[in-house]
Amino acid sequence: MDHIAKLFHNRSKKENYRFVPISYLNKLGSKGYAFSTVKTYVSLFEKVSNHFKDDDLVSIDEQMIQDYLQGLVRIKKSDSYINQMLNSIKFYYEVVEGMPNRFYSIDRPRKKSTLPKVISMEEVQMIIENTNNIKHRCIVSILYSAGLRRQEVLNLKLEDIDSKRMVIRINAGKGFKDRQTILSKKVLLELREYYKQWKPKKYLFEGPKGFQYSGESVSRIVKRAAKKAGIQKNITPHILRHSFATHLLENGTDLRYIQVLLGHGSTKTTEVYTHVATNNIKGIQSPFDSLNLG
Repeated sequence: MDHIAKLFHNRSKKENYRFVPISYLNKLGSKGYAFSTVKTYVSLFEKVSNHFKDDDLVSIDEQMIQDYLQGLVRIKKSDSYINQMLNSIKFYYEVVEGMPNRFYSIDRPRKKSTLPKVISMEEVQMIIENTNNIKHRCIVSILYSAGLRRQEVLNLKLEDIDSKRMVIRINAGKGFKDRQTILSKKVLLELREYYKQWKPKKYLFEGPKGFQYSGESVSRIVKRAAKKAGIQKNITPHILRHSFATHLLENGTDLRYIQVLLGHGSTKTTEVYTHVATNNIKGIQSPFDSLNLG
Protein backbone atom coordinates (compact mmCIF):
# COMPACT_ATOMS: atom_id res chain seq x y z
CA MET A 1 0.00 0.00 0.00
CA ASP A 2 1.32 3.47 -0.90
CA HIS A 3 2.40 5.76 1.99
CA ILE A 4 -0.35 8.26 1.10
CA ALA A 5 -2.92 5.46 1.20
CA LYS A 6 -1.64 4.32 4.60
CA LEU A 7 -2.11 7.78 6.10
CA PHE A 8 -5.76 7.95 5.09
CA HIS A 9 -6.51 4.26 5.53
CA ASN A 10 -5.95 4.55 9.29
CA ARG A 11 -8.71 7.13 9.76
CA SER A 12 -11.53 6.29 12.16
CA LYS A 13 -14.39 4.60 10.36
CA LYS A 14 -17.68 6.50 10.16
CA GLU A 15 -21.02 4.81 9.86
CA ASN A 16 -22.71 5.29 6.48
CA TYR A 17 -19.71 7.25 5.21
CA ARG A 18 -18.01 6.44 1.91
CA PHE A 19 -14.23 6.85 1.96
CA VAL A 20 -12.27 7.37 -1.25
CA PRO A 21 -11.13 4.12 -2.88
CA ILE A 22 -7.60 2.96 -2.06
CA SER A 23 -6.87 3.15 -5.81
CA TYR A 24 -7.58 6.91 -5.66
CA LEU A 25 -5.10 7.36 -2.81
CA ASN A 26 -2.47 5.19 -4.47
CA LYS A 27 -2.70 7.12 -7.71
CA LEU A 28 -2.39 10.47 -5.92
CA GLY A 29 0.71 9.15 -4.20
CA SER A 30 2.31 7.77 -7.35
CA LYS A 31 1.76 11.05 -9.19
CA GLY A 32 3.77 12.93 -6.57
CA TYR A 33 1.07 15.37 -5.51
CA ALA A 34 1.83 17.64 -2.55
CA PHE A 35 0.24 16.39 0.66
CA SER A 36 -1.88 19.56 0.87
CA THR A 37 -3.26 18.80 -2.60
CA VAL A 38 -3.92 15.18 -1.62
CA LYS A 39 -5.92 16.32 1.42
CA THR A 40 -7.95 18.73 -0.72
CA TYR A 41 -8.71 16.13 -3.41
CA VAL A 42 -9.67 13.48 -0.84
CA SER A 43 -11.90 15.85 1.12
CA LEU A 44 -13.70 17.14 -1.97
CA PHE A 45 -14.12 13.79 -3.68
CA GLU A 46 -15.53 12.28 -0.49
CA LYS A 47 -18.05 15.12 -0.34
CA VAL A 48 -19.36 14.40 -3.82
CA SER A 49 -19.20 10.61 -3.48
CA ASN A 50 -21.20 10.77 -0.24
CA HIS A 51 -23.72 13.05 -1.91
CA PHE A 52 -24.26 10.11 -4.29
CA LYS A 53 -23.57 7.41 -1.71
CA ASP A 54 -26.47 5.23 -2.88
CA ASP A 55 -25.04 5.18 -6.42
CA ASP A 56 -22.17 3.11 -7.73
CA LEU A 57 -19.32 5.56 -8.47
CA VAL A 58 -18.87 4.38 -12.04
CA SER A 59 -22.58 4.91 -12.75
CA ILE A 60 -22.53 8.62 -11.87
CA ASP A 61 -23.03 10.50 -15.13
CA GLU A 62 -22.36 13.97 -16.45
CA GLN A 63 -25.81 15.37 -15.75
CA MET A 64 -25.62 14.28 -12.12
CA ILE A 65 -22.28 16.04 -11.69
CA GLN A 66 -23.53 19.12 -13.54
CA ASP A 67 -26.53 19.35 -11.19
CA TYR A 68 -24.28 18.87 -8.17
CA LEU A 69 -21.96 21.69 -9.26
CA GLN A 70 -24.93 23.96 -9.93
CA GLY A 71 -25.98 23.31 -6.35
CA LEU A 72 -22.59 24.56 -5.19
CA VAL A 73 -23.07 27.71 -7.27
CA ARG A 74 -26.46 28.31 -5.61
CA ILE A 75 -24.95 28.15 -2.13
CA LYS A 76 -22.30 30.62 -3.31
CA LYS A 77 -19.23 28.39 -3.20
CA SER A 78 -16.26 30.17 -4.76
CA ASP A 79 -15.11 29.58 -8.34
CA SER A 80 -11.85 28.18 -6.97
CA TYR A 81 -13.73 25.69 -4.76
CA ILE A 82 -15.89 24.51 -7.67
CA ASN A 83 -12.85 24.14 -9.94
CA GLN A 84 -11.05 22.08 -7.32
CA MET A 85 -14.16 19.95 -6.82
CA LEU A 86 -14.31 19.24 -10.54
CA ASN A 87 -10.58 18.46 -10.58
CA SER A 88 -11.02 15.90 -7.80
CA ILE A 89 -13.89 14.28 -9.71
CA LYS A 90 -12.09 14.21 -13.04
CA PHE A 91 -9.00 12.75 -11.36
CA TYR A 92 -11.00 9.73 -10.24
CA TYR A 93 -12.74 9.03 -13.53
CA GLU A 94 -9.99 10.03 -15.96
CA VAL A 95 -6.80 9.07 -14.09
CA VAL A 96 -7.85 6.33 -11.68
CA GLU A 97 -10.56 4.64 -13.75
CA GLY A 98 -9.08 5.50 -17.16
CA MET A 99 -12.24 7.13 -18.56
CA PRO A 100 -10.89 10.11 -20.57
CA ASN A 101 -13.14 13.11 -21.19
CA ARG A 102 -15.99 11.65 -19.13
CA PHE A 103 -17.04 15.13 -18.03
CA TYR A 104 -15.55 17.02 -20.94
CA SER A 105 -18.56 19.25 -21.66
CA ILE A 106 -19.03 20.47 -18.09
CA ASP A 107 -18.41 24.20 -17.99
CA ARG A 108 -15.91 25.43 -15.46
CA PRO A 109 -16.39 28.78 -13.73
CA ARG A 110 -14.69 31.50 -15.72
CA LYS A 111 -11.30 32.40 -14.38
CA LYS A 112 -11.00 35.99 -13.25
CA SER A 113 -8.51 37.92 -15.33
CA THR A 114 -5.78 38.75 -12.81
CA LEU A 115 -2.21 39.70 -13.59
CA PRO A 116 0.63 37.72 -12.03
CA LYS A 117 2.43 39.37 -9.13
CA VAL A 118 6.04 40.13 -10.01
CA ILE A 119 9.01 41.59 -8.16
CA SER A 120 12.14 43.27 -9.51
CA MET A 121 15.50 41.60 -10.05
CA GLU A 122 16.86 43.77 -7.24
CA GLU A 123 14.23 42.39 -4.86
CA VAL A 124 15.00 38.82 -5.94
CA GLN A 125 18.67 39.43 -5.14
CA MET A 126 17.77 40.88 -1.72
CA ILE A 127 15.69 37.79 -0.89
CA ILE A 128 18.46 35.39 -1.91
CA GLU A 129 21.05 37.35 0.07
CA ASN A 130 18.88 37.21 3.20
CA THR A 131 18.41 33.44 3.36
CA ASN A 132 19.73 31.72 6.49
CA ASN A 133 22.08 29.11 5.00
CA ILE A 134 23.32 27.53 1.77
CA LYS A 135 20.38 25.09 1.64
CA HIS A 136 17.80 27.87 1.89
CA ARG A 137 19.77 29.96 -0.59
CA CYS A 138 19.76 27.10 -3.11
CA ILE A 139 16.02 26.54 -2.70
CA VAL A 140 15.21 30.20 -3.38
CA SER A 141 17.79 30.40 -6.18
CA ILE A 142 16.47 27.37 -8.03
CA LEU A 143 12.85 28.53 -7.70
CA TYR A 144 13.75 31.77 -9.46
CA SER A 145 16.61 30.73 -11.78
CA ALA A 146 14.66 27.87 -13.38
CA GLY A 147 11.10 29.15 -13.01
CA LEU A 148 9.98 26.13 -11.02
CA ARG A 149 6.76 25.55 -9.14
CA ARG A 150 7.12 24.79 -5.45
CA GLN A 151 6.13 21.14 -5.86
CA GLU A 152 8.55 20.72 -8.76
CA VAL A 153 11.41 21.80 -6.49
CA LEU A 154 10.27 19.35 -3.82
CA ASN A 155 10.16 16.50 -6.36
CA LEU A 156 13.68 17.11 -7.69
CA LYS A 157 16.05 14.20 -7.26
CA LEU A 158 19.82 14.35 -7.45
CA GLU A 159 19.89 12.84 -10.94
CA ASP A 160 17.53 15.54 -12.26
CA ILE A 161 20.38 18.07 -12.14
CA ASP A 162 22.19 17.46 -15.44
CA SER A 163 25.42 19.47 -15.21
CA LYS A 164 26.75 18.03 -18.49
CA ARG A 165 23.90 19.51 -20.53
CA MET A 166 23.16 22.33 -18.06
CA VAL A 167 19.49 21.49 -17.76
CA ILE A 168 17.12 20.51 -14.97
CA ARG A 169 14.72 17.66 -15.69
CA ILE A 170 11.18 18.10 -14.37
CA ASN A 171 9.44 14.74 -14.17
CA ALA A 172 5.63 14.73 -14.23
CA GLY A 173 5.16 18.41 -13.60
CA LYS A 174 1.73 20.03 -13.64
CA GLY A 175 -0.55 18.09 -15.97
CA PHE A 176 1.83 15.10 -15.57
CA LYS A 177 4.12 16.51 -18.27
CA ASP A 178 7.89 16.06 -18.31
CA ARG A 179 10.07 18.95 -19.44
CA GLN A 180 13.53 20.47 -19.18
CA THR A 181 14.46 23.92 -18.01
CA ILE A 182 17.70 25.85 -17.69
CA LEU A 183 20.38 25.22 -15.07
CA SER A 184 22.18 28.40 -14.09
CA LYS A 185 25.98 28.13 -13.89
CA LYS A 186 25.99 30.17 -10.69
CA VAL A 187 23.29 28.02 -9.13
CA LEU A 188 25.20 24.87 -10.09
CA LEU A 189 28.23 26.11 -8.13
CA GLU A 190 26.04 26.80 -5.11
CA LEU A 191 24.37 23.40 -5.42
CA ARG A 192 27.78 21.71 -5.35
CA GLU A 193 28.67 23.58 -2.16
CA TYR A 194 25.29 22.70 -0.67
CA TYR A 195 25.78 19.02 -1.55
CA LYS A 196 29.14 18.91 0.23
CA GLN A 197 27.59 20.32 3.40
CA TRP A 198 24.19 18.60 3.52
CA LYS A 199 24.82 15.36 1.57
CA PRO A 200 21.25 14.62 0.43
CA LYS A 201 20.68 10.97 -0.50
CA LYS A 202 17.64 10.85 -2.82
CA TYR A 203 15.82 14.14 -3.13
CA LEU A 204 17.80 17.28 -3.87
CA PHE A 205 16.25 18.92 -0.81
CA GLU A 206 15.41 16.62 2.06
CA GLY A 207 13.81 17.09 5.46
CA PRO A 208 14.57 15.14 8.63
CA LYS A 209 15.50 11.48 8.17
CA GLY A 210 15.84 11.90 4.41
CA PHE A 211 12.14 12.43 3.72
CA GLN A 212 10.98 14.79 0.99
CA TYR A 213 11.10 18.44 2.05
CA SER A 214 7.71 20.01 2.78
CA GLY A 215 5.98 22.72 0.76
CA GLU A 216 5.26 24.68 3.93
CA SER A 217 8.98 24.79 4.70
CA VAL A 218 9.77 26.20 1.24
CA SER A 219 7.12 28.91 1.63
CA ARG A 220 8.45 29.86 5.06
CA ILE A 221 12.01 30.13 3.71
CA VAL A 222 10.89 32.57 1.00
CA LYS A 223 8.71 34.66 3.32
CA ARG A 224 11.33 34.89 6.07
CA ALA A 225 14.06 35.94 3.64
CA ALA A 226 11.76 38.58 2.12
CA LYS A 227 10.85 39.92 5.55
CA LYS A 228 14.51 39.97 6.59
CA ALA A 229 15.28 41.90 3.39
CA GLY A 230 12.72 44.53 4.38
CA ILE A 231 10.33 43.72 1.51
CA GLN A 232 6.79 44.54 2.61
CA LYS A 233 5.03 42.51 -0.11
CA ASN A 234 3.64 39.03 0.53
CA ILE A 235 6.23 36.98 -1.36
CA THR A 236 5.44 33.37 -2.29
CA PRO A 237 7.45 30.77 -4.23
CA HIS A 238 5.13 31.24 -7.21
CA ILE A 239 5.94 34.96 -7.36
CA LEU A 240 9.55 33.95 -8.01
CA ARG A 241 8.36 31.79 -10.93
CA HIS A 242 6.31 34.71 -12.31
CA SER A 243 9.32 37.00 -11.91
CA PHE A 244 11.59 34.55 -13.77
CA ALA A 245 9.24 34.56 -16.77
CA THR A 246 8.74 38.33 -16.74
CA HIS A 247 12.45 39.10 -16.44
CA LEU A 248 13.24 36.74 -19.34
CA LEU A 249 10.64 38.53 -21.46
CA GLU A 250 11.99 41.95 -20.50
CA ASN A 251 15.47 40.80 -21.52
CA GLY A 252 14.26 39.84 -24.99
CA THR A 253 13.70 36.07 -24.70
CA ASP A 254 11.16 34.79 -27.22
CA LEU A 255 7.78 34.03 -25.67
CA ARG A 256 7.77 30.52 -27.18
CA TYR A 257 10.99 29.62 -25.34
CA ILE A 258 9.55 30.93 -22.08
CA GLN A 259 6.46 28.79 -22.69
CA VAL A 260 8.65 25.68 -23.00
CA LEU A 261 10.70 26.51 -19.89
CA LEU A 262 7.57 27.05 -17.81
CA GLY A 263 5.84 23.95 -19.15
CA HIS A 264 2.78 25.80 -20.43
CA GLY A 265 0.64 23.91 -22.91
CA SER A 266 -0.23 27.05 -24.85
CA THR A 267 1.38 30.43 -25.56
CA LYS A 268 -1.91 32.00 -24.42
CA THR A 269 -1.03 31.06 -20.85
CA THR A 270 2.43 32.59 -21.20
CA GLU A 271 1.17 35.76 -22.90
CA VAL A 272 -0.07 37.08 -19.55
CA TYR A 273 3.54 38.09 -18.79
CA THR A 274 3.48 40.59 -21.64
CA HIS A 275 1.02 42.59 -19.51
CA VAL A 276 3.45 42.94 -16.60
CA ALA A 277 6.74 43.31 -18.50
CA THR A 278 7.87 46.94 -18.22
CA ASN A 279 10.60 47.15 -20.86
CA ASN A 280 8.23 48.60 -23.49
CA ILE A 281 6.19 50.68 -21.05
CA LYS A 282 9.31 52.48 -19.79
CA GLY A 283 9.79 54.06 -23.22
CA ILE A 284 6.34 55.66 -23.20
CA GLN A 285 6.15 59.19 -21.87
CA SER A 286 3.09 60.16 -19.86
CA PRO A 287 1.18 63.12 -21.30
CA PHE A 288 1.36 64.58 -17.80
CA ASP A 289 5.06 65.24 -18.37
CA SER A 290 4.20 67.56 -21.27
CA LEU A 291 2.00 69.79 -19.16
CA ASN A 292 3.41 73.26 -18.56
CA LEU A 293 2.69 73.42 -14.86
CA GLY A 294 3.88 76.26 -12.70
